[in-house]
Amino acid sequence: MLALFTVISFLAGSLSTSDTKVPQDVRSPTENYLLWTWNNRLYVYSAAALLLGFCFLLQVTRRKINHRKDSGSKDSGLKVQKAAKNQISSDKDGDVHVSGVKIFYGSQTGTAKGFASELSQEVQTLGIPAEVIDMKDYDPDDRLADECVSKSVCVFLVATYSDGRPTKNAEWFCKWLEEASTDFRYGNSFLKGLRYAVFGLGDSVYVGHYNTVGKNVDKWLWMLSAKRVLSRGEGDGNVVKSRHGSVQADFRAWEVRFLSRLKALARGEKKSCSGNCKSGASCKNRKKHGAQEEEENGSEVELIESSSEEEESGLSGEKMSRSVVDMEDLGNIMNNVKRAKGVKEDQGDGQMVKLSKQNGVMKTADEEERREMITPALREALTKQGYKLIGSHSGVKLCRWTKSMLRGRGGCYKHTFYGIESHRCMETTPSLACANKCVFCWRHHTNPVGTEWRWKMDPAEKILQDSLEKHQNMIRQFRGVPGVKPERYEEGLAAKHCALSLVGEPIMYPEINTFLRLLHSHHISSFLVTNAQFPEEIRNLVPVTQLYVSVDASTKDSLKKIDRPLFKDFWPRFLDCLRALGEKKQRTVYRLTLVKAWNVEELQAYAELIALGQPDFIEVKGVTYCGESSASSLTMANVPWHQEVVAFVQQLADMLPHYDIACEHEHSNCLLIAHDKFKVNGEWWTWIDYDRFQDLVQAHEDSGGQQSFSALDYTAKTPSWALFGSNEQGFDPADTRFQRRNKTKDISGC
Repeated sequence: MLALFTVISFLAGSLSTSDTKVPQDVRSPTENYLLWTWNNRLYVYSAAALLLGFCFLLQVTRRKINHRKDSGSKDSGLKVQKAAKNQISSDKDGDVHVSGVKIFYGSQTGTAKGFASELSQEVQTLGIPAEVIDMKDYDPDDRLADECVSKSVCVFLVATYSDGRPTKNAEWFCKWLEEASTDFRYGNSFLKGLRYAVFGLGDSVYVGHYNTVGKNVDKWLWMLSAKRVLSRGEGDGNVVKSRHGSVQADFRAWEVRFLSRLKALARGEKKSCSGNCKSGASCKNRKKHGAQEEEENGSEVELIESSSEEEESGLSGEKMSRSVVDMEDLGNIMNNVKRAKGVKEDQGDGQMVKLSKQNGVMKTADEEERREMITPALREALTKQGYKLIGSHSGVKLCRWTKSMLRGRGGCYKHTFYGIESHRCMETTPSLACANKCVFCWRHHTNPVGTEWRWKMDPAEKILQDSLEKHQNMIRQFRGVPGVKPERYEEGLAAKHCALSLVGEPIMYPEINTFLRLLHSHHISSFLVTNAQFPEEIRNLVPVTQLYVSVDASTKDSLKKIDRPLFKDFWPRFLDCLRALGEKKQRTVYRLTLVKAWNVEELQAYAELIALGQPDFIEVKGVTYCGESSASSLTMANVPWHQEVVAFVQQLADMLPHYDIACEHEHSNCLLIAHDKFKVNGEWWTWIDYDRFQDLVQAHEDSGGQQSFSALDYTAKTPSWALFGSNEQGFDPADTRFQRRNKTKDISGC
């Protein structure tokens, strides 16, 4: 066609040049035809264009018809072809969309490790391979980038340890991830293509450190361009604020969501738009997504819920921190800061704030029904340890010294120091919760923690009644047991002493004074132990037979290291508790626990603390090693020998002007330093006249607290076998010491 137009144009040009020279009558028919064509060239061009368009339309129509025929005849064949293709690909690479799930865990007490095993089993039931990986055995520098192309999904189950630090087995992984997220040599897209999900384990009573590690891991992965397949989950060990009642329930709720998302990924489905795009543009899926969220969240929306999707704007700021921020972006950054500040203000005094959709009224957790302290998992763990649980927050357990004295094999150090009848002593607590996580905790941190009472509360009458009943039932189990003395068995059925030192912090119980009065009304003496974090509660206590304060360290740094307190102002509280103890008129005791290589070198500091509280007695005991625990680095090497405890006590007593060593219980690796006011005419009177105490405390109650009494009003003479330096070394000669066969000398005092 182009050649035809060229010929016509050439001939037309020739004719136009000869128009003036050649007459019309001498032109040939061919020339006349060509001249006519030229004069009507507009019509010719139009006809040619119309012809070309018709040809093109005809060709397109034929292709469409052929395509419809092919699609109609090969529709089922195409599905079979795709399935075959997927099968071939599956044979080569595993699953097309998800080749497997790798579950990384960072655990201190074993909770995260248990969750990892549980999740692995659930994933495998879906037909997807799963691998559980300890973070300490994984080198992220060499292997993590490979996950970007392996089509696997990485799950990170990480716990937050004290001070917001990662657990020991996750330290290196987190350190590397943090450095890589800010190192320009790796680049922002280093983990692009990595699909991940994070679940953090923490405890909201640690204000300022709650789930810090989980949040950081989520943030660092996102900063390296990894793709989050599910918003971060957070398990809360604080049953009061836990969304589902316990950290186990929080995990299982998140696990259901993850497995549902994993199945969608395995089918090749992409994550639906959240309706909150980073660009701020409108999204056609916003309404649909919003309706789905309302159905999932139920009737209430937690305003302070942690969500990774909501944090992306904040994380964007982390990415931008590597470069210069434009002035036009400054407004968005300030809005994010204001929004975050507003969320914190809404929390108010650490209370959980909720918005009810039914009436739109703001509610706090205190206005709702309080939860029980003992969760099902905690109940199971404590029951395995031999606790007899009472109500929702109390427990009782039979002491091994009670069993020993029933058989005539000797009593505990309280029998030696104060004349307690160990076979008549009930060990209990009205509060399983504690404000510390001591490294030498003999319950391996299975008990809950808290800084104030936020659980359901059982009445003191019920706690005492059930405690006495369960204690009697445990004593009855020794009826007819070989070696048990009948007279002691009968005496043991009626408790005469109560050691409120089983576990936790008894003084946290709001009705502790009522409980103490009930004990005294049953003629049961009270030995109350507190961890020196509640000074006002100590000041408000009614008279007790003997009040203890645990002084586990003498400096701020060592106390933080050993007791790991929850309070940020733990040291001022500690000192104030010692002052409050000095204001008491009844018997007071400092209880020092020596941990070798941790706190045995602080003699001068201990002396200063003793001068502050002026206790009547100072018990110095070597730490008890209760077996290996992932929650503590304590080993047998930290347990001092009895000779080392004696040397420490002698040095400490020499530094105290009005104190001297009074008693010793070698079997418990324990010594007693007493104030010289209990030494009358050269003889020690450290024992207690329990009948006299009951008379005094009854008179005190009858007078409405007007008639007071002091520690010297109910003393009794200490027997010679209990004194320091005696041949018996604190063992009652009325009993027979029992040594187990093939067992080395017991220096732990367990």
